[in-house]
Amino acid sequence: MGSVGISSSDRTSHFQIEAPSITSGPEVFMFIPMLVPPLSAMLGLEDNFFRGPCPSSTQMSSARQSLSCLSLILLVWNQVPGLQGHEFRFGPCRVEGVVLPELWEAFWAVKNTVQAQDDVTSVRLLKAQVLQNVSDAESCYLVHSLLKFYLNTVFKNYHSKIAKVKILKSFSSLANNFIDIVSKLQPSKDKDMLSISESAHRRFMLFRRAFKQMDTEVALVKAFGEVDILLTWMQKFYQL
Repeated sequence: MGSVGISSSDRTSHFQIEAPSITSGPEVFMFIPMLVPPLSAMLGLEDNFFRGPCPSSTQMSSARQSLSCLSLILLVWNQVPGLQGHEFRFGPCRVEGVVLPELWEAFWAVKNTVQAQDDVTSVRLLKAQVLQNVSDAESCYLVHSLLKFYLNTVFKNYHSKIAKVKILKSFSSLANNFIDIVSKLQPSKDKDMLSISESAHRRFMLFRRAFKQMDTEVALVKAFGEVDILLTWMQKFYQL
């Protein structure tokens, strides 16, 4: 597989997106009140960047319910006019047209398979020093660097593993959404923003150095397994 770019032609050649099927009908509107709870609550996410111990059977049942909720949100999102206008706001950088529940649904489809391969539970790549207390101004630079790294290093080299376990569709959906976000981010190169961009770069380098210090195969599994940590952080910049 070639290197991953961000042009529309690359999106066609490297990753195949299949749009979710939508069932039309007026009855869908009765489900709108279910969008009221915060997305983090529906996903069962805590307001931090670290996963707890292995889930119990009760928690696994909750996870399946969360997936059902995500599917319902995607259905309503695509049916109701105006819901598609929500966006990421990483400081001055705005990204429209990316549906956050779709990102979560794609990751949840591969989560158990990927994280089951992670035997190094004592190490975090996306640690607190990388993601905590990131200013709005920093966020554009940081998310741009992180997503580019995931595309050009993690996803590119993990593709063969994904194909073996037959979860390519969800993997492709996640990768294509990352490509879309990166293509729309335009971090400022103004000299007045130099100190902010350097601060974001230092955060990114903490992540990159931790990745490089691990065995390559182990690091790929670890980084992919931490996509939920990345999405939880990105969710803070998603405007409903």
